Amino acid sequence: MRIIIAPDSYKGSLSAVEVAEAMARGIVSVFPDAEIVSLPVADGGEGTVEALVAATSGRFVCQEVSGPLGEPVMARWGILGDGATAVIEMAAASGLPLVAPERRNPLRASTCGTGELIRAALDAGLRRLIVGIGGSATNDGGAGMARALGVRFLDADGTELPEGGAALARLARVDLDGLDPRLVETSLQVACDVTNPLCGENGASVIYGPQKGATPEMVRELDRALEHYSQVVEQAIARNVSDQAGSGAAGGLGAGLRYFTNASLLPGVKIVLDAVGFAEALKTADLVITGEGCSDAQTAHGKAPLGVARLARNGGVPVICLSGGLGAGAEQLLEHGIDALLGIVSCPMPLEDCMARAAELVETATSRVCRLLRVGRGLGGRR
Repeated sequence: MRIIIAPDSYKGSLSAVEVAEAMARGIVSVFPDAEIVSLPVADGGEGTVEALVAATSGRFVCQEVSGPLGEPVMARWGILGDGATAVIEMAAASGLPLVAPERRNPLRASTCGTGELIRAALDAGLRRLIVGIGGSATNDGGAGMARALGVRFLDADGTELPEGGAALARLARVDLDGLDPRLVETSLQVACDVTNPLCGENGASVIYGPQKGATPEMVRELDRALEHYSQVVEQAIARNVSDQAGSGAAGGLGAGLRYFTNASLLPGVKIVLDAVGFAEALKTADLVITGEGCSDAQTAHGKAPLGVARLARNGGVPVICLSGGLGAGAEQLLEHGIDALLGIVSCPMPLEDCMARAAELVETATSRVCRLLRVGRGLGGRR
C-alpha cells in the first residue's frame, strides 16, 4: 500500500511536518510495510517555508534583515530540493508578531526586510522564487520591499522618502534606474489567497489596517497615501495594478510585487502542491491522508486540505481528512473530494489538553483509521 500524507499545520500546536510525522507513526503501527510518501503542505501562509523544505528535502537559510520598524531580525527562508527555487514568507521579516502590540504602527512599518530576503535569494543565484504573503505588520504598498531592490521614492524636492505607508502621501517621483536587473530573469510566484484591491472600502488599509494597530484616522490617512502612491507608480510604469484582485494583500505588498517584480499572484495551495510534486506522487498512490487544525466551511475556500482533495479526486485516489476539530459546515467538504472526515479527539477534553497532546492524538487517530482500512480490505477479500 502506498499512502501519501499531506497535512497542513495544526496552528498553535503542530507544524505540518510534525503532523506528517505523527501520521506516519500511526500508519506503520498497523501497516509496517506501507510505503509512505510524506508531503506536508501549506496554503502559502505560516509554515510554507518549513513544509516546502521538508517535502522537497531542501535546506533552510537564516538571514539578518530589517524588521517592520527597522530593527534587525533573524528571518528564515528556504532553498528547495531542486537547488534552484527559493521560498520566502514575508511574515518572517515583516510580520505582525515581530512587533509588540503597544508598538504597532502601520504608518511607519516597512516591508524592507522582505525585499532584503528576495535580494538574498538572488545573491544565492536563485531565479525561481515563491513568496508567501500574509500576516504583515505593514501598510506600505510594498514600497519598502522595492526600496531594498533598488527603487527610490522621491518627494517634490528630490529627497528620498522615509520608510512607511504614511510617507507615500508625499511621493512625487519613482526612480527605477537602480531596480535590480536580475529580476528581469527571475520567475516570482506569490502565494496569495485574498482578493482585495489596493485602495477603497475593500482595500488594504480599510480591511486589514485596524488589526495592525491603525485607528480610524490612520486608516483614512493610509488609504489616501496608497491611492496617491498607486497613481504615481502606475504613471511611471504605464500599467494599472491597484484594482487587480490581490493587490491589497499584506498591506499592498501584492501591488508592490506586481509593480516592481512582475510577479504572478496565485492561490497559495496551488503553488505549494506544484512545488512538492503532488500530482506526480498521486499517479502511484492508493490513499491520501490530509488534515488541518480545524475543518469547517472556510476550508472549502482555498485551504490546503481542499486543494489536496481536488487533485486526488482528479486522480481517482481516495482522501481521508484528519483534523484537530470539526466546525460548522465541515460536512460540505465531502462534496469536494474528501471521502472521509474525522476529528482526532475521541472523548471530551479541554482545548489546552488537545493542543498539548496533539501529536499523540494524531498518531492514535491515524492508527484507528488504518485498522478500519485493514478490516475493509479483509471484508473485500471475502467477496
